[in-house]
Amino acid sequence: MSEKLKDAVLAEAKEARATAHDVVTSGAYLYPFKGIIFFATHKDLWRPFVSRAGRTITLGLGVTSAMFFFTYVPQMALMAFTSGPFAAISAAILVLSESSAITNLLSRAFLVEDALVDTFDGTLIARDQEPLVAQGRQIKPRSGGGDIMARMGRAVKQPLARFSPRSLLRSLLYLPLNLIPVVGTMLYIFMQGKRAGPALHTRYFQLKGWNASKREEWIANNRGAYTGLGIAAFVLEMVPFASIPLSFTNAVGAALWAADLEKATK
Repeated sequence: MSEKLKDAVLAEAKEARATAHDVVTSGAYLYPFKGIIFFATHKDLWRPFVSRAGRTITLGLGVTSAMFFFTYVPQMALMAFTSGPFAAISAAILVLSESSAITNLLSRAFLVEDALVDTFDGTLIARDQEPLVAQGRQIKPRSGGGDIMARMGRAVKQPLARFSPRSLLRSLLYLPLNLIPVVGTMLYIFMQGKRAGPALHTRYFQLKGWNASKREEWIANNRGAYTGLGIAAFVLEMVPFASIPLSFTNAVGAALWAADLEKATK
């Protein structure tokens, strides 16, 4: 691990201690779990996920198979120094986590970007935030059936970033932290959660019409809440073979929080 990476890890560890209280008291970490319940009880929101399910499952199986073929044995050898007789199990868990992270990054960049936007917007409409959604897409009049997704017109703004090699590289550089039992894994989750939290509200910021400075100010003032949101969402997306469906429920959870923020300001 380079000196620069060590310094970054130490800085993140200090920040983790400083923000731990805010993470717990904010309650934002509950929204990804609320998203699971809301998604399960609103079948209209399933449509974007179902339309991408076949391709994302194929991608996940391909990435996971390749990772086990090329990286399982080398990582098991390294884990033997830290996990002893449990090296085989620890290495398998690590490879599954790595596969999940890579699958999620690739699928978001190339397969499910538009579907996540639709899911986020659909959740906002379900929570009576049509004026907000109208800032980023056309909304059709209510019909007799009440189908949320049927009311979704053409999106006039697409906020989610395309594939970023830097994001993938950063995620891969932090993966060795998992070789450190308990503490390393907790720090890895914190660092990824800190990044993931604000990203879950990219669409919200765009619908609000905020520029970069306004977004950064808002995130800085709510750092603990966004870190808690990101940690919970990231942990869920680490679940092997379930990262893609859980990325949709995380989008729902993020939209539920956005709806509550809007109601709190009125």
